[in-house]
Amino acid sequence: MRPTCAPRPLTALLAATLAFLAPTLPAASPNWTEARETLVRDLQGFVRLDTTNPPGNETKAAEYYQAILKKDGIESQIYTLAPGRGNLVARIKGNGSKRPLLLMGHTDVVGIERSKWTVDPFAAVIKDGYLYGRGALDDKSMSAVCVQVFRMLHQSKVPLDRDVILLLEAAEEGTPSEGIDFMIKQHWDAIDCEFALNEGGTMRAKADGSIHYVGVATTEKVPRLIFLSAHGVSGHGSKPRIDNAIVHLAAAVAKMGEWQPPMRLNDTTRTFFKRLATLSTPEEAFLYTHLEDPTLRPMIEAHFKAHDPSINSMLRTSISPNIIKAGFRYNVIPADALATLDVRWLPDEDVPKLVDAIKTVINDPAIEVVLGEPGSRRPTPPSRLDTELFRSLERVQKSMFPTAATLPLMLTGATDSAQLRERGVQAYGLGTVTTEAEVATVHGNDERVSIAGLGVFLEYVHAVVHDIAASR
Repeated sequence: MRPTCAPRPLTALLAATLAFLAPTLPAASPNWTEARETLVRDLQGFVRLDTTNPPGNETKAAEYYQAILKKDGIESQIYTLAPGRGNLVARIKGNGSKRPLLLMGHTDVVGIERSKWTVDPFAAVIKDGYLYGRGALDDKSMSAVCVQVFRMLHQSKVPLDRDVILLLEAAEEGTPSEGIDFMIKQHWDAIDCEFALNEGGTMRAKADGSIHYVGVATTEKVPRLIFLSAHGVSGHGSKPRIDNAIVHLAAAVAKMGEWQPPMRLNDTTRTFFKRLATLSTPEEAFLYTHLEDPTLRPMIEAHFKAHDPSINSMLRTSISPNIIKAGFRYNVIPADALATLDVRWLPDEDVPKLVDAIKTVINDPAIEVVLGEPGSRRPTPPSRLDTELFRSLERVQKSMFPTAATLPLMLTGATDSAQLRERGVQAYGLGTVTTEAEVATVHGNDERVSIAGLGVFLEYVHAVVHDIAASR
């Protein structure tokens, strides 16, 4: 299906991109119209593959792109730990004077509430300039762009100073033992690299479609659950009890919904807000530049809590009560109730100290606070801002979007870049052109990606890869 016409602001942006991009491209520039149409067509086929995790079934996505690469004469290999959980790897050889660059994305997606979608979540419907479908933003568009850039690099035959490796990984959504953990532990030689480009960033668009800033994730929070367990005495529902486990648990959950851990900036977020202030209105800049002013902090924190959940989460370890389990009959008082808190820890958080603070806030002997086991994504030093790749990201941004800026992000979610950073890889998270409304559909209903924005992102990633990998 041919994509529908792009909204006027992004169409104009796309035209301007070509002019700004010209100096960074090879002498024979790609046919961008053909490249964008190929990207969208292949992404549609990819979204139509149901790779919901669990169970995943990512091998069919790996085989889908393996067949596409084979038509270009590119050999690839699928690595599998468990049946159906395939990880695809391909490589374009350079002269070896520099260490490899890894282009990566994951092929699995989260589940859906089908009744709440306005379109079939696996039909890859295009309407009003958007491609709809589960995984359209997280993370099939990033994976598809990586494949398209990889193919274009192969087709151009441009000499490379470093190998460029493509990894389409399985099991990112909660089960990395069969994806990145498996690849690192058993097949590190296939993906060993100096730099990696992965999901996690954004090219944030203004209301008029122009680029406000290019956000590059250099670090991320650490996911680790906390459980609130309430215990009481069971009995008949006709005789209410003061030790009702649900009542105690509900009160504890309410306290967690109201309370926030203290705000604290780190090097990444401090740089983010400093640069963002230069791009913002005077009113917004005032907030960003006075975050650490003790007299203004309560007002600023209240503003972000009420009006900007993303910024609010970047400022602290966040706590979100997301699951409650209790009871089995309407007329039986349950003896136990359990709540699951989704906690995203700052990388340098003092975990035991914060657990003690939570116990103090709840202040109920009927509630047991249990810290969940750590996962494979552990705290790591952030990727540096003085590397060859980060400078390349900034250089291409200035060429394509001269009125914007490149901002280092601390991702409030989690990606498999964490495991790579633990191995010493300088990993950076990128993302396509989005507004806040589109970002809100990630893991939500009617997930969608802008067709015009995807074209801009393709050219941006292509320019960065050429800039960092091509021989001078």
